[in-house]
Amino acid sequence: MSRPGRLVTTAEAATAIGVGRRTLSRWVLDGKVEPTLTTAGGHHRWDVDDLKRQLRELRKSGELN
Repeated sequence: MSRPGRLVTTAEAATAIGVGRRTLSRWVLDGKVEPTLTTAGGHHRWDVDDLKRQLRELRKSGELN
């Protein structure tokens, strides 16, 4: 688990939630989840707790199987 307030890479976030990096990247492209920060170079950074909250909401609404 990440430290509170620590932003992690897409690969680290994907590992933390048990999916592949490409899956998490696809969810971003599909507009299902939103990274905490996108760098000037286009790299996403994640707050894992916020990502987990987003996924809980998606599951509740049935948008994520």
